[in-house]
Amino acid sequence: MHMHLAEIQMNGDKLKLLLLCSLSALALAGCGADDISSPGTGGNVTINNGTGGNTGGNNGGNNGGGTVTPASGCPTIADPQGLKDDGTITGPTGTYRVCTLPARINTSIRLTKVSGLLYQMAGRVDVGTDGGFTASSSDTNVTLTIDPGVILFGGTGQSWLAVNRGNKISAVGTATQPIIFTSRDNVLGLNTETSQGQWGGVVLMGRGRVTDCTTGSVAAGTCERQTEGAADPARFGGANDADNSGRMSFVQIRYSGFVLGANVELQSLTGEGVGSGTVIDHIMSYNSSDDGSEWFGGSPNMKHYIAVGADDDSIDVDTGARMNVQFALLIQRSGAGDALNEIDSNGFETDTPRTKLQMSNFTMIQPAVSSNNEANDQASALYRGNSDVTLVNSVIASPNNECIRMNGSGATPATLTAHSVGLNCNATKFLGTGSYNATQVAGFFNAGTNNRDTFTPTFSGGFINGSNETGLVAFNVTPLSAFFTAVTYIGAVKDSADTWYAGWTCNSTAANFGSGNSGACTSLPTT
Repeated sequence: MHMHLAEIQMNGDKLKLLLLCSLSALALAGCGADDISSPGTGGNVTINNGTGGNTGGNNGGNNGGGTVTPASGCPTIADPQGLKDDGTITGPTGTYRVCTLPARINTSIRLTKVSGLLYQMAGRVDVGTDGGFTASSSDTNVTLTIDPGVILFGGTGQSWLAVNRGNKISAVGTATQPIIFTSRDNVLGLNTETSQGQWGGVVLMGRGRVTDCTTGSVAAGTCERQTEGAADPARFGGANDADNSGRMSFVQIRYSGFVLGANVELQSLTGEGVGSGTVIDHIMSYNSSDDGSEWFGGSPNMKHYIAVGADDDSIDVDTGARMNVQFALLIQRSGAGDALNEIDSNGFETDTPRTKLQMSNFTMIQPAVSSNNEANDQASALYRGNSDVTLVNSVIASPNNECIRMNGSGATPATLTAHSVGLNCNATKFLGTGSYNATQVAGFFNAGTNNRDTFTPTFSGGFINGSNETGLVAFNVTPLSAFFTAVTYIGAVKDSADTWYAGWTCNSTAANFGSGNSGACTSLPTT
């Protein structure tokens, strides 16, 4: 993994500093199954202080040529620290004004879309200050509002957005103007289809109940956890499962997963103690070097989720999270990634609440087995520890891999309930470890209604339902939770008229979502 700090050209005869720091790629074991952090790409960027236009200079081999011209300056925000005008940055799509966020946002602010302007996170950016386990007068009540079409990038590998307890994010894009979080290399046009791990990611910290405490205890009702890899406290957890961390809708998060500390790294979106009052929908993770998203405790809900190219799991749910997810496309690059989903409690089998995930209308695609999957989760879905999984109206298309592995541990091992699920696996199909064997796992799956453990997908366009998907009778999902939308079909995309994924996503060789979206993931939209 490479981290490059920009060449900084100061006005007049001031000091020029060039710092290039390269860190070798690391294969690290993280929380739960082994996490793999893979190398990103590199390149220098010239940042010129001032308020003028593009001043040229070294930009890592990209000479621009795009249509974007830089904004004349940075807008005024409500926070007294303001935005720092860090000059311009040039890539294939043009030249942009760089406006750097303060390290801590102490007042509610709005980031507006301005033509030719990018917002930079130069390191960890805190939204407000942590208000502690319980809501009180110590809460700073800061909301970071991000307008449709805004692009933010991590200026260094250590850049990440930390939305602290007692504060909120309001990142609400639209189907034609998504909000994009990405890396500096993406701006420079240096990325390829395999680039990843170039900055941290987005972390939402709430006051929902958690397990696997780093401070306090489950028994005393004081359990808290610390964000993985954070050098300074970034705690989450509480007793309010209805906590509200704000809203994220129509958001892309690209090239995340930088290693923040030994054996730990972030993912595109990390939910920590996130409560049911938080609204999360239309989220795309692209090429995270860890999970597409990971959820630690709380009671989050999410609809319309896409994870493409995750180098670990496409979705990971653990440490007492009770989560509902509907309409999800999990698509791994051929030969890359670990499991499509991993659900566990990291070995704390006696802690409550138990991890509980209910999934409906998932289309999960793993075209080829990767060495990471063979060495770690060993199947396209892993259910273990103190967890209970309900999987309905879904397809696992993993023809070269085992589909489901369950590990039995503790007095009450992991459970699986499945209805109207089609599996496309290798000849083994099921794996059992710990106190479970493969026959038991097959029995858990086949005990449900309308399941098919020998299913042939007939997708068009890579993920749109065909005749075989249409022919599998759907399960009535609404009794599971009021969160779920009633459906008459399995899978994430009903037919060619169902285009919830279009417009706000980006394209890659792993998944093409059509021409009417924000373009290639390796580039930036220019409108």
